[in-house]
Parts: sequence; C-alpha cells; structure tokens
Amino acid sequence: MKLKFNHPLRLTAKEVSFTYPNGIEALRNINLDIYEGDFIGLLGSNGSGKTTLLKCLDGIIKSFKGNINLDDKDIRSLSAREIYSKIGLVFQNPDDQLFASTVFEDVAFGPINMGFDASEVAKRVYRALEEIEMADMAERTINSLSFGQKKRVCIAGLLSMGQSILLLDEPTAGLDPVGEYKMMNLLTKLNREQRVTIVMATHSVDLVPVFINKLFVLSDGAIIKEGTSEEIFTAPTHMEEVKLRMPQIGELLYELKHKDKLPIEKIPLTIGEARRQIMDMIMRKIDG
Repeated sequence: MKLKFNHPLRLTAKEVSFTYPNGIEALRNINLDIYEGDFIGLLGSNGSGKTTLLKCLDGIIKSFKGNINLDDKDIRSLSAREIYSKIGLVFQNPDDQLFASTVFEDVAFGPINMGFDASEVAKRVYRALEEIEMADMAERTINSLSFGQKKRVCIAGLLSMGQSILLLDEPTAGLDPVGEYKMMNLLTKLNREQRVTIVMATHSVDLVPVFINKLFVLSDGAIIKEGTSEEIFTAPTHMEEVKLRMPQIGELLYELKHKDKLPIEKIPLTIGEARRQIMDMIMRKIDG
C-alpha cells in the first residue's frame, strides 16, 4: 500500500467512467488517491459528476468502468457490511437518509444491523453523538430537529458503525451562514482529532480555502484540475470556464490588483489573508 507521509492509501479510483442507462456520460476517466486523514473537496457546478462519483466511491454504483479500491481491495468484491464498516455517504438532503422516530434509534440502526449487543450499540451511539456535539439530544424526535442537526445525525449514524471515511454530498447546502461554519468546524474537528478521512462534494467556494486541504475540480464528468486552493483559484476567467467563481474576497483583491494596479503580491482567498495584505500596504504607505 502506498504511503503519503506515513499515511496509508485508503481509497483509489483508476480510470473510472460511468454512463447512465439514458446515455448521459456522468464520469470520464476519473483518477484520484485518497489517503488516511485527507480532507478533500470535489469542487464543481451542478451536473459536473460530483454525486455520481461519491456513489461509485461508496459502492452504491458498481456498474462503472475502471477500478475503485478500498484499502487495496476492489470495492465490487466487498460485501455491503465490509464496505459500510469503513466508509459511508451522507446525502445532500438528510430527510432522504433519516427514517427512525428518535435520534438514538436512527444512530443505533447501523450498529444493530452489524450484530452488536445492546450495551455495545448504546456505547457506539453515545460516542458518535458526543463527536457531533449532540449527546444531550439522544431522545429527541427527528422531526423536532433543525436541518443542520439532521445532517449531524446522519454523520453520527456513520460514525456509530466505525466508519473512518466520510463521503459528504454538499454538507452545507440548505444551511444559513452560521450553520455552514458550524458544519465545517465539526468536520474539521472530526478530521483533525479523530483522523476521519473526509471527501466532500461542494460548490461553496467561499468555504473551501478556509477548511479543505486539496481540491479536485470536476467539469462535465472529468477532473480537469487538482491542487491546493492557491493552485486552483488563480483567476476569475478560469473559474467561469467551469461555471464557478473565485471566493468573493479573492475576486475583489484580484480586481484591485489588475484593474486598479494596487501592489498586491498574492491573491488572498480568506478574509484573514486579505486583512494582512491590506495592512501591509497601509504600513508601507505610512513608512514611505
């Protein structure tokens, strides 16, 4: 198994393509390596192939061409239990995933079906709820939860089965700005403290530079670019070509540099970076 800074390679896709029965080519020759502890973003507009790729990586779609390996084993050769003990997908709409009456019952469903006894199930449920900061809501009814809380419960349902790889389809969709940052902070905590590997499909470009380590940009079913946020967000015109935009703060500073000729050395992608550059310019002006 390949290593990346002593991190094992968990999930790989090699030349993966998939065409739906109606003839729509959703994926074209996808290649990616996902290492333990990665926090990866699949960035693309609607219809770019992000959701289909997640379903292939999760083993929901198996009629793809090419190869997907989970811990060096062909995912199509693994049983459902073998897959779901390691990896799981959180859908964009939590109401498509939640079905039990209470939070405890929903999070307990996976461990029960894995054959654990009642005490082990309870232990796993409460540990998962603690990890998503909802340990005091075990007896709450699902219908009484907010949209963001429902998304957290979906994550807990995967964590309770011991899954160390989370695939998330637009986890911030439908959330207000505060909810977006709460969700991203939760995922960051799981990634850094619990070493959960995260692959997140998104088009929320303003959140990406703050939280995600590496990006794969999808367009028309193909990965057209990969790298860090600094490598991906180079110019507004490049983003427009894939029906996306730069982070707003980056686009503003790009305009100030190229249209207003301000001495901006590097295009910042976060408010913190922009503040530092602006303060540096002000101080140089004062000192000069």
